[in-house]
Amino acid sequence: MTRYAALLRGINVGGNKKLPMAELRTLMSGLGYDSVQTYLQSGQAVFTAADADADTLAAELAGAIEERFGFPVDVLVRDHAYLKAVEAACPFPAAELTARQLHVTYLSAPVTAERYADIDPAAHLPEEFRLGDRALYLYAPDGLGRSKLAEALSRPRIHKGLTATTRNWNTVVKLVEMTAPEA
Repeated sequence: MTRYAALLRGINVGGNKKLPMAELRTLMSGLGYDSVQTYLQSGQAVFTAADADADTLAAELAGAIEERFGFPVDVLVRDHAYLKAVEAACPFPAAELTARQLHVTYLSAPVTAERYADIDPAAHLPEEFRLGDRALYLYAPDGLGRSKLAEALSRPRIHKGLTATTRNWNTVVKLVEMTAPEA
């Protein structure tokens, strides 16, 4: 059995795509997932399942959500080892920053720097981004809401063909903790 985190994109934001966490837990338990927990209202769920392909689990959960709630939701599923590796590979000094300054955008597939070639890094300083394994790290010293770089990175053409969902550093760390194997 493996602990996974499901990252749901764009739910419970601005009154759109309302998905109560209690109902999500019930739905996931009904799919046969064990030890289902949610974190915050913004679309994180942790669960245990028989070792399976993460993309298969994501597709299963996305299909069940659409059937039950009547709207599509992009879902990424990642295991503890991946989440821990993303945390460990952070190219910014996470311990010295506040959670609102550091974000990770989880991506459904690997990307190369060519995808971001139209973004001039110097024009956005002191904000910066770096690529990782199916992840984009964003340092935004004034927070995501004021970030011009985040705005540039969120243009639809930038992540065309990908599922991309962003979490602040507190959530990144919490998901690592929540998916850790029980001792």
